[in-house]
Parts: sequence; structure tokens; C-alpha cells
Amino acid sequence: MIRSANHALALALAAGALSATALSATAAGARDGKTVVVSEHSLPQSRELWATVDVCNPTDQPNTVGIRGSMPGDGHAKDAMYMRFQLQYLEAKGNIWVDLSHGADTGFIPVGAAKEARQGGSSFQLGTAKESPGYTMRGVVTFQWRRAGKVVHLLTRTTTAGHQSVAGADPAGYSAAECMIG
Repeated sequence: MIRSANHALALALAAGALSATALSATAAGARDGKTVVVSEHSLPQSRELWATVDVCNPTDQPNTVGIRGSMPGDGHAKDAMYMRFQLQYLEAKGNIWVDLSHGADTGFIPVGAAKEARQGGSSFQLGTAKESPGYTMRGVVTFQWRRAGKVVHLLTRTTTAGHQSVAGADPAGYSAAECMIG
């Protein structure tokens, strides 16, 4: 539930203006095109494990926040990889990050076999309340590796800047930790 201090954002979301669209662009492979597989014990430290804001309110997609994630293969070709994209806003009063309550969670989306690094993403379009001063948003990506339908690894990352997105960034190459909407 969104707290009453953020009534303007709650109204914008309740008006049905928030929608999430999973991007169909899932890229296999590392930045240099080579297959990257890491041992199960080094998954949390992998350079291929990250989350970023790759779309932030561009003129052709107003009030849109795009989140992209990358995850390494775990060395088990039969394992499947999944990502879950969630959107949060910074509550100014308490200076804490709060999950948006409706429409800002994709659930787990399959991104491919765990034989190599994969990227995936999702965009969220938000409505704005006219009296709103704006909101600082960020993404949270939860990564799962599954073997025979059971979760064998689970890691979560919040969005950070400076990542090389294979596809979907607007403008091309955009990577940020946060996004201001409103």
C-alpha cells in the first residue's frame, strides 16, 4: 500500500496510468560477444551481474522508466535463468525506497538457458499528478537460476550507473542509478 504522504503519486497510479511492458529484447552473450560462464560460487561477484535504469523520461516516451538487468550463466547448460523487474520511488519524508504497489512488478520472466550471460528488461510508464513536484525512481532486479524447476540461486540488485546495455537503452548507451519523473 502506498503511504498517504504520497497521495499525488497514489492518485496517478490509481488512475490506471501505470503499465509495465516486458521488453522482448533479451540478448545472449557478454559485451564482447564471447560466452561468459561463471562458477556458482562467484555469481554474486560477476561483472555480468547488474541492474540499471536504461530509459528515463525520454521525449518520445514521457514518464517512462526502463530497467535492464544482466546475469551470468552458472555453468549448468540445462539451468534456466529468470529476471523480475520492480520499480521503487524515494519517499522524501523518510528518505526510504518504497515499492510501487500496483503495476510495477513484472513477476519472473524467463530470459534463457544458463549456458551464457543474458540481458533482459522492462519499461514502466507512469502517470503524473499535476500538483506533484516529481519523484525519484529506481529499479530492483531479482535474478533466479532454476534447475529442473527449482530455484538453485537467487540474487537481487538495485539499479546502478555505468553499464553497457546490449539493447533497449534510450538514448543509446544510457545507464543510470535513478530517474526523476514528474
